[in-house]
Amino acid sequence: MLSLALPGTSWAHRLPVGLKFGALAAAMLGLTWLTAPLPLAAALGATAGLYVSLGRRAVAEGARALRPVLWIVAFIASWQVWEGAPLLGLTLGLRICTMVALATFVTLVTPLPDLIALIERLARPLARFGLSPRLPALAVALVLRFIPVLRGRMELLALSWRARSRRRPGPRLIAPLALSLLDDSDHLADALRARGGLAPRPAQPTQGRD
Repeated sequence: MLSLALPGTSWAHRLPVGLKFGALAAAMLGLTWLTAPLPLAAALGATAGLYVSLGRRAVAEGARALRPVLWIVAFIASWQVWEGAPLLGLTLGLRICTMVALATFVTLVTPLPDLIALIERLARPLARFGLSPRLPALAVALVLRFIPVLRGRMELLALSWRARSRRRPGPRLIAPLALSLLDDSDHLADALRARGGLAPRPAQPTQGRD
């Protein structure tokens, strides 16, 4: 499985992981306060500038991650136009695109081990309730690693379909995609069990012999 992180040593890669995610949280909160299209468009332009500062590959990865969101934005904007509020539709679309682009940017410039370590530190209070901090960290890591796998699997199935038929596959690929992902989840569960599970129990102290 591949990671979403973009290899490199740019200025964004060198920033501390806590600072990057703290800035991301502050930016997300600030975007919710913006209610006019012009400031949101400026924020989206500034986000695009962040990608440009990292080079063409970062721009391509950002555009690729944003492409599926455009369908959702188009639906929301169309609905708002139908309801007679086109300005609101434009505002929501700009806000969603900016948020997704910012989150993708932080993910691209953050190595997965650093992200896992940050989540484990933030989840340490869960240990007081008997929960392992590894659980949320591992869950996030699996989601991030499976995104490119899911994308590649879908492209492979679509390519196989086009080799056998000229018609569009439509929803016909959902069933084989789901079956292949279920098979992957079984292999993943076996691998986790072979390594001690998600949260292995601490070793019991041995009692001394009389």
